[in-house]
Amino acid sequence: MEVAIVILNWNGRNWLEKFLPSVIRHLNLKRDVLWVADNASTDDSIEWLKANYPNVELLEMKENTGYSGGYHEALNAIEADYYVLLNSDIEVGPNWLDPMIDRMDSHAHIAACQPKILSYDKKDSFEYAGACGGYIDRLGYPFCRGRILNHCEKDEGQYDEAQPIFWATGACLVVRSSAYHSIGGLHAPFFAHMEEIDLCWRFQRAGFEVWVEPQSIVYHVGGGSLSQTSPFKTELNFRNNLLLLYRNIHPNHRNSLLFKRMVWDGLAGAIYFITGRWKLFMAVIKAHNGFRAMKAEEHKDSFNDSLGYIPQHKLKHLFNGHILIHAIIRGKKTFASLNQALFQKAVNR
Repeated sequence: MEVAIVILNWNGRNWLEKFLPSVIRHLNLKRDVLWVADNASTDDSIEWLKANYPNVELLEMKENTGYSGGYHEALNAIEADYYVLLNSDIEVGPNWLDPMIDRMDSHAHIAACQPKILSYDKKDSFEYAGACGGYIDRLGYPFCRGRILNHCEKDEGQYDEAQPIFWATGACLVVRSSAYHSIGGLHAPFFAHMEEIDLCWRFQRAGFEVWVEPQSIVYHVGGGSLSQTSPFKTELNFRNNLLLLYRNIHPNHRNSLLFKRMVWDGLAGAIYFITGRWKLFMAVIKAHNGFRAMKAEEHKDSFNDSLGYIPQHKLKHLFNGHILIHAIIRGKKTFASLNQALFQKAVNR
């Protein structure tokens, strides 16, 4: 068995210098091959890597196509039984990978798995990007075990049981290569954000499961490429959330759901406008315009259609409620405080 650990780098020499040693220190040399896929960096990342870690496999790409495009190209060029997509701003420790590989190796129906993601700066708390496994509500808003909206819980062992989830984070994601290629891999037009949710949704459409294995733990800085306040990040999140729904909701129900979601997006845009956050207001407008421009190409994607669609009322692990209402109006700040009966398959607290 071969495991390819692939770190996608873009102008991240500082992150590589800080965190690559922990990855190398904890490699299983009989199984793991470490790759750095460089997304056309303009800093000295490649020179530094060649000078300091000449034994790390290096894949140099000609242009920056973002997370989804970069990994799409890299994984098409790498052969392994499992791929580990690992952000450059993550610190790993002993035994960070084995529990995920062991679980997937003994359960052929699991196509993807994530570890428990804790904050690098606050190691007793979950980190925003994935926490302890991802879910979405009926309008497509994502949230996590351990993170509701912007509230990250303390890790007190409350989510230490491995279980199936709706989506696994791209910050540290193990995928079975055969399953990955069978559904077409990451969808490059996303560029960044929501592409891992799209991937995991398609895994489910193809009959696979996605899991979290909390016995594996990593520590994530977060915002290594785009900060939480970046207007471009806001644009990508709004645009790609619509794209996610368009690609995975059955065509008979797609337009009605997209209309509801765009109304809520309009409310968010209005709040940005009223509160003087003009750049974020414009980001929402750009997101909707960008989504409309992408729809024509998406409509031609017959391979995506060939996977079939799961009716929303039969979609496992979907939260059949509105997370914004539960979190903001009803004050539900933790995953365990949500009404578990609203999940379309019982989940463990």
